[in-house]
Amino acid sequence: MIFASVHFVLSHLPNFNSISGVSFAAAVMSLTYSTIAWIASAHNGVQPDVHYSYKASTTSGRVFVFLRTLGDVAFAYAGHNVVLEIQATIPSTPEKPSKAPMWKGVIFAYIVVALCYFHVAVIWYWMFGNSVADNILITLEKPHWLIAAANMFVVIHVIGSY
Repeated sequence: MIFASVHFVLSHLPNFNSISGVSFAAAVMSLTYSTIAWIASAHNGVQPDVHYSYKASTTSGRVFVFLRTLGDVAFAYAGHNVVLEIQATIPSTPEKPSKAPMWKGVIFAYIVVALCYFHVAVIWYWMFGNSVADNILITLEKPHWLIAAANMFVVIHVIGSY
């Protein structure tokens, strides 16, 4: 209900330029919680009894883990539906199509996203192995205030990203 209420209010803003501050706050929150995640895990160090093997022991189990991982990566790069809406608002002429600046913007955005989360994925797998929970912030366990702050940053990010 909280997300729906906030998005209901945001949906009444006249255009995308009106929510640029919200979008900027969401981007900062994304950078913040991903930085908290990899710095805190690096600070904790490699955990004892870490295993880097597959959790699945059968071939079909490994195939399903692989497919689930591809799905996770595909959903991690959400926003492709908003790109078309943004491109529709950019003036375009045959001499200067909007495709060129949009392509540069999309490439830049995906590079920034990859740089943010690549560190998290590599460092967390190195520190915790295959015992990383789906919500990687839960794997930290302590300090509680840092996990709570990072989860609040995630909430702000999700509100601003949709």
